[in-house]
Amino acid sequence: MSKQASEHHKKAAEHHENAARHHKEAAKHHEGGRHETAAHHSSLARAHQHHASRHSEEADKAHLEDHGKSSTATA
Repeated sequence: MSKQASEHHKKAAEHHENAARHHKEAAKHHEGGRHETAAHHSSLARAHQHHASRHSEEADKAHLEDHGKSSTATA
C-alpha cells in the first residue's frame, strides 16, 4: 500500500475514534439533561464522521492510482 493511502487510512481511523468519543459525550450529557452540550458533541461527532469518510475516499483513490483498480474490487 502506498504511503499516501496508508496515511489516509490512519487519518480515517483517528476521525472514527474521535467521533466515537464525541458520541459517548453526547450520550452522557443527554442523560444529564444538558441537551445543548449533547447537541454540540453530536455535531462534532458528525463532523469527524464526515472527515473520516473523505479520508477513506482519498485512500481509495490512492489505491486506484497505485494498483489500477478499486480497493472494493479486491475485497
